[in-house]
Amino acid sequence: MRLLIITLSHRQPAWVAAGFDEYARRMPRQARLELVELRPEPRPDGASPAVVAKLQEREAERLAAAVPRGALKVALDERGVALSTLQFAARLGDWLAEGRDAAFLVGSADGLAASVRQNADVVLALSSLTLPHGLVRVLLAEQLYRACCVLHNHPYHRD
Repeated sequence: MRLLIITLSHRQPAWVAAGFDEYARRMPRQARLELVELRPEPRPDGASPAVVAKLQEREAERLAAAVPRGALKVALDERGVALSTLQFAARLGDWLAEGRDAAFLVGSADGLAASVRQNADVVLALSSLTLPHGLVRVLLAEQLYRACCVLHNHPYHRD
């Protein structure tokens, strides 16, 4: 199974790449972690909500094209369901058992288009706070690693 983080974001600082790479390296072979970076649509200064919505829809098309056929789509949104670490690990275990790839979709600065959330299999909140893209990338990679540790009774996670 592949776990893909598909993100609409600009180039990130070196600490983001280092953090992501560290957790991706630790992942078990049966749950490879991959990063797919897409450029967000340029936002004109003072863009109206209607213009932003159109730009988000263009991004939604590119996100959809980047998701492998048959993959589970997990949209990340602060209004999504909040899971504890153990609940997230259980969900990941179910997804691993299904054998489907999972694509975690991270929106641009204005978030995901409504169509992405509506077409997702799961809408997940990492936090009710708004988080910067780099931090989301590292945080999600760490939580995926932690969930794998829980599933394999590895002592990384302590309850």
